[in-house]
Amino acid sequence: MNLLLDTHVLLWWLSDNPRLSKKGRKSIEDADTVWVSAVTGWEIETKRARGLLEAPGDLEEALRFNDFRPLPLRFGHAVAAGQLPAIHRDPFDRMLVAQAKLEGLVLVTVDKEIAKYGVAVIAG
Repeated sequence: MNLLLDTHVLLWWLSDNPRLSKKGRKSIEDADTVWVSAVTGWEIETKRARGLLEAPGDLEEALRFNDFRPLPLRFGHAVAAGQLPAIHRDPFDRMLVAQAKLEGLVLVTVDKEIAKYGVAVIAG
């Protein structure tokens, strides 16, 4: 199985936070490939700069250490995100939905609104 991690799931994994469900943790451990979107890096750094969250200082190194692969943002992802119905207003989450759909990935998240887009989801 190939997974795409929502931002909170990545941060919970990196900090060994107990809020990450057992199912979410096991799915990550057993996945063929775990992807982390460039959008997640953007979201983390944007929120870190505003003092809204804490994250590892070197996210790219954290991804390498955990054998997670960075998923670049492509033009087609942006177009698909813009064409999604207005179920979810968070542009970061809309982009993750578009990437998961276009790349055939299962999105690991606790956000219940995301499943309304018809994308495969594992509860994180």
